[in-house]
Amino acid sequence: MKAIVQRVTSASVEVDGTVVGQIGTGLLVLVGVAKGDEKADCRYLVEKLRTFRIFSDEQGKMNRSLVDVGGAVLLVSQFTLLGSTVNGRRPSFDGAAPPDVAKRLYEQVAADLRAAGTPVETGVFAAHMQVALVNDGPVTFVLDSCDKPS
Repeated sequence: MKAIVQRVTSASVEVDGTVVGQIGTGLLVLVGVAKGDEKADCRYLVEKLRTFRIFSDEQGKMNRSLVDVGGAVLLVSQFTLLGSTVNGRRPSFDGAAPPDVAKRLYEQVAADLRAAGTPVETGVFAAHMQVALVNDGPVTFVLDSCDKPS
């Protein structure tokens, strides 16, 4: 499972001109589900998102987590994160999970974040979306559940 994590002061997602999710301070998380991902990958991502210390403390150092600042998550599915650009001129999406698996795991991440007490807004799985954000910093990280400790 790959995720692009952006610290934001605000973010929103629209489908067909209608805002379907929006947050203030928190994280915009673009997530792609890979073939072979499972619930353990969801748990890794949820724990990392909640406890990753990327918000500034009183001294301006990245010492505070999403939980510490009471932030929210805007979770948006993005299978293109699994695109390979190694060969040719068109990306290959062979590494992406099938849509039914990807949707189930994407929804699992949202459910697990909510169960842990994190406010979550989402996009619409497999829809054409417009995402707007104000990146705070800018601060952007790439997370990959393949990098989780054994």
